[in-house]
Amino acid sequence: MLDDAQAFWLSAPGRGEIRTVTLPEPGRGDVVVRTLRSGVSRGTETLAFRGGVPPRAPFQEGDFPGPVKYGYLSVGAVEEGPPDLRGRTVFCLYPHQTAYVVPAGAVTVVPDDVPPARAVLAGTVETAVNALWDGAPLIGDRIAVVGAGMVGCCVARLLARFPAVEVTLVDVDPSRAAVAAALGAGFARPEDAAGGCDLVVHTSATAAGLQRSLELLAPEGTVLELSWYGDAKVQLSLGGVFHTDRLRIRASQVGTMAPARGARRTTADRLALALELLHDPAFDVLVTGESRFDELPDVMERLAAGSLPALCHTITYGGE
Repeated sequence: MLDDAQAFWLSAPGRGEIRTVTLPEPGRGDVVVRTLRSGVSRGTETLAFRGGVPPRAPFQEGDFPGPVKYGYLSVGAVEEGPPDLRGRTVFCLYPHQTAYVVPAGAVTVVPDDVPPARAVLAGTVETAVNALWDGAPLIGDRIAVVGAGMVGCCVARLLARFPAVEVTLVDVDPSRAAVAAALGAGFARPEDAAGGCDLVVHTSATAAGLQRSLELLAPEGTVLELSWYGDAKVQLSLGGVFHTDRLRIRASQVGTMAPARGARRTTADRLALALELLHDPAFDVLVTGESRFDELPDVMERLAAGSLPALCHTITYGGE
């Protein structure tokens, strides 16, 4: 049994540190997980690092602006627990920490042929699954995804597998064109994107991105809003065709099961589906770098400053 572990804490806005934490004694039905990889959710976690307020994570400790232990993309190996889980690789919505103790129901087994570096995307793919249950795209739809970050790219990849759906990733960064191509999607800068869309999925977390999303809709179209703005105010112009074309803005958030599936699926089903979808090697294009766990304070600082470009930057713990 491991007595202590090392954890990444945001000690104050703009400053992170590694702390020693004491692991609780596992109870019946708990698992002890030794971490193999974790992923930095760049948009959400850099928002927190700069002093913003992101959504609360399942095993978060502390409160914003800090000190707080935050993160939710962890893959590890079960060292103690029920026999059917012992030795298995699992995904858990847990912060960056070398080992942890959680209820067995909080982990989901990673398929044997899904590598840990790709499996860290499970939480983001789960968000994309929930979004598409909310958005209900139809065969032959024209769809734009505005914002080519982790969430937007995962949504685009799932949409690219729908029959006859035309999906375009829209982003201000022209280097995302290569990522879009690898995901099977088209690409456009915001000013060049074609309108007439049946559905626009917005993930850029900017007012300009949301405004452009509305402009890309066909009459009666819907913007599905996945962005988290924290405590920032968003200003929109809702004149023009917003009312005459009967446009809609609909929120989607993974913390609540999409009503379209809530009566027939559980959150465990949804996460298991996300891991099955990660058999697809096309998702590897989103894993854009890796660093050791002891480098994480510096990595977070560079990600927040924009000096370390990344989609999903992974953290290694040894033992893979």
